[in-house]
Amino acid sequence: MADRQAQCGSKAVLVAAPEIKPGQSIELLQELHILTREGKLNQDSRRKLKQVYHLFHFIEPLLEEVMAANGDLTLADHGAGKSYLGFILYDLFFKAHDSGHIFGVETRQELVEKSQELAARLGFGRMSFLNLSVEEAIGSSALPAKIDVVTALHACNTATDDAIRFALQKQAQFIVLVPCCQAEVAAVLRKNKNASFSKTPLSELWRHPIHSREFGSHLTNVFRCLLLESHGYQVTVTELVGWEHSMKNELIIARKHGEHRKNARERLESILQELNLEELKPRFAY
Repeated sequence: MADRQAQCGSKAVLVAAPEIKPGQSIELLQELHILTREGKLNQDSRRKLKQVYHLFHFIEPLLEEVMAANGDLTLADHGAGKSYLGFILYDLFFKAHDSGHIFGVETRQELVEKSQELAARLGFGRMSFLNLSVEEAIGSSALPAKIDVVTALHACNTATDDAIRFALQKQAQFIVLVPCCQAEVAAVLRKNKNASFSKTPLSELWRHPIHSREFGSHLTNVFRCLLLESHGYQVTVTELVGWEHSMKNELIIARKHGEHRKNARERLESILQELNLEELKPRFAY
């Protein structure tokens, strides 16, 4: 068949790509290794594309809402890496508007330079890439005082918490997080394990190492949600992709909607105390 290109051995079978949305940059999709150089999809890249569209499905209404209200839009993507998310958002949404700007924040200079080169080549003029840590980004004059939407996709361990702190400082209307590698809480659970045994029978929840890791990961996101609620955000937690694709698939979307919630802060502090994690209060209960 004309739309199939069978290859032998371990090589993938390449097929035509009717899934690609009209107007998308083929060059970008090739740079992101979603499309082959022949403009085809294989099985792995088709799954990758499906995940990209699924994430965009969650983010697009937030962008539309801000754009409709303000006529403009600023988005900061933390731990941008190769700026995979930023480029896709620009290609699918920002390209169709005459306003709006994406800032990719990344600590690895070589990735920043590569993203700058690709944006220039594609004509994506309203994208900036900054070689900054999150803490540096909070006070940097290269970013506006207010950012409408903050994203952090698979920012490892405490980098997600740094992105939350940035978003709160920048009064973000929306925060979109896909956390990854939540190791800090698990490490404190392990360190305080013996003392916790005498304090609470709940310590059985993390007595075994595998439980420490999984319980610590779950707790980390619970603390993040309570922190965001304490700062006046309405929080939704959902699954980004099926568990068969990734174990790190928890999607947290926070919408700024009102006054700070004192009871959320109190519940967060109570959990920290009950689980012998009070040393983490500066990170999660500010």
